[in-house]
Amino acid sequence: MKFQLSLKTKLVQGLFNGYGDIWAAYTQSSRWQVYNGALSRPLRETNDEPEAMLVFRTNYHLLGLDGKLLGLSLNHQSNGRTDPLSRSWNRVIGMAGFERDDWTVMIRPWWRFQEAPAVDDNRDIEDMLGRGDLVVSKLWGQHLLSLQLRHSLRSGAQSHGSAQLDWAFPLIGKLKGHAQVFTGYGESLIDYNFRQTRAGLGFSLIEWR
Repeated sequence: MKFQLSLKTKLVQGLFNGYGDIWAAYTQSSRWQVYNGALSRPLRETNDEPEAMLVFRTNYHLLGLDGKLLGLSLNHQSNGRTDPLSRSWNRVIGMAGFERDDWTVMIRPWWRFQEAPAVDDNRDIEDMLGRGDLVVSKLWGQHLLSLQLRHSLRSGAQSHGSAQLDWAFPLIGKLKGHAQVFTGYGESLIDYNFRQTRAGLGFSLIEWR
């Protein structure tokens, strides 16, 4: 069983002549071995991801799309484990967001802060989780479809990536049904260098406030 909590709030508004905002965000996702009674149903993995973002509102046109935002963020992701199961990395993430009708597109390249080899517990994480992602979303009535693609932007033995498809559909009020399919590398930090294919069906609260 997988469950996730994501929070985001604006800290400062209207910087740089009113175009820039500072946001803070936090995501925690956990994998619970609820069916593994022999091991007392442990929480196998919890990933923490705090982030600080500087986002600029924009208004330009590119290839038929409306450019709505540009930004940079500082991002940390870790699983809070000790060696040999420790996983962590720090990134600067660029972002560009576009809209057209009910479509949204988010492009995010990132650059990892390199650690000393003696303390780096996942040296090849960029080759597995990628060096950027592309998220394309479509709002279709009360349904939300989203496709996330990641890739290492390398060839040969360093070429890895993933694809994740999400579908949120209405149930009652803010409560949505949620279907998710993932294939590739990096579904969780503990297994970042193992290729997996997973499918799940559950519930989600989108823009609950």
